Amino acid sequence: MREHKLKVGVSGVRGVVGEFLTPLLAADFAQAFGTYVGHGRVVVGRDTRFTGPMIEHAVVCGLLAAGCEVVRVGVQTTPTIQIYVAETGAVGGIGITASHNPAEWNALKLFNGDGLFFNHYERTELLDLFHQSDFTEATNEEMLGLTVDEESPWKRHIDRVLKHVDVERIRARRFRVAIDGVNGAGSRMSVWFLEQVLGCELHAIHVDPTKTFPREAEPKPETLGELMALVREHGCDIGFGQDPDGDRLAVCDERAEMIDNDDMLALAVEAALSRATGDVVVNLTTSSVIDEVASRFGVRVYRTAVGEANVVERMRAVKALIGGEGSSGGVIFSGTHLCRDSYMAMALLLDRMAGEGKTLSQMNGALPRFHRYGGKVQFAHGKLGGLMLAMEKAHPQAQLERMDGLKLNLPEGWIHLRASNTEPILRVAVESKDAARAKQLFDQSMTLLRS
Repeated sequence: MREHKLKVGVSGVRGVVGEFLTPLLAADFAQAFGTYVGHGRVVVGRDTRFTGPMIEHAVVCGLLAAGCEVVRVGVQTTPTIQIYVAETGAVGGIGITASHNPAEWNALKLFNGDGLFFNHYERTELLDLFHQSDFTEATNEEMLGLTVDEESPWKRHIDRVLKHVDVERIRARRFRVAIDGVNGAGSRMSVWFLEQVLGCELHAIHVDPTKTFPREAEPKPETLGELMALVREHGCDIGFGQDPDGDRLAVCDERAEMIDNDDMLALAVEAALSRATGDVVVNLTTSSVIDEVASRFGVRVYRTAVGEANVVERMRAVKALIGGEGSSGGVIFSGTHLCRDSYMAMALLLDRMAGEGKTLSQMNGALPRFHRYGGKVQFAHGKLGGLMLAMEKAHPQAQLERMDGLKLNLPEGWIHLRASNTEPILRVAVESKDAARAKQLFDQSMTLLRS
């Protein structure tokens, strides 16, 4: 059976272009979006995928057909688009990017007038409207215009970031920084930000937005060998790896060793809490290192289902200072905007290094140490409930959470099981402070789930 590579999720619609995500589908979805948000200004931006201009034209056509005024901002990072939507009073925005997915994919990320991902109710209403094909058809007199603004969005974004760090303190340190921009939407912006604004001695690779992705799009240790080599070659203080739309970040220390994404988030949380007080929101799979860091500052940690939109919704409700998702390398700082933002993450880490005079490895070494394992198991249709029940019976002493799959909280750690929304796969995450116990819990869980 052919895998159906068109996905509709918490952030929008995505798929392999041509075979599943077509210009006609993109135009229809954009027209549905324009119908839903009503007459008004809609911002459209994209990442550097070669299919971006084609999908962008289709999206603009759909929005104009629905009677929207379109502002095309060109190649911009996702957080940049979100901030621009919120600052300019637009009724919504569409980011054309498949984020960390491979180059043959593309997607429409949908933002409301606050520059946030649609919540559950907004998504449901929009999808109903799309499936019914009951779109607004603007008349000739109702047609609004198309304008272009490719320069101010990224400047607005960086202005917001700089309000929350000591720029002169960072510039005075003249950090030696390496970056792998994956030739993505943030390539030129990252060079300008780190070199010109923060005064770093920059060593950059893959920062040409006219070229294809040189590596797997998701920034993670196994894809960032060139970044680690660059740090080693030039004796850099820190290395940054971005994804194509600039919302995720991976970090390498001065020893050319990658920092675990959960620990990177913890370091960013520490940096934010050292400057201001506020609660923290993360998803169920994010490491308990966050809880220990938050306890040092006397603030509360809230947990949500996996997904940036879920974290943001809770952050907004509880007025949290910072949040994110450890496994994805996503840092969400409310002072800038309620979105994952690699630029705010970079600034927080550099500011803290400048203020404390410590290396990144020293700061990371001071974190409470947790040991984590992750994997996935295929399951037959109709067997998921039985697998979950078997896990509960295997750990009768566990405290159970069911907001997103099943999380078993144990005295010595936790196990989190989540079923994929698109395929019969159960994702398994395990954590413990004891390395041997973490491995034992993971091995036992995988054996039970495969039996």
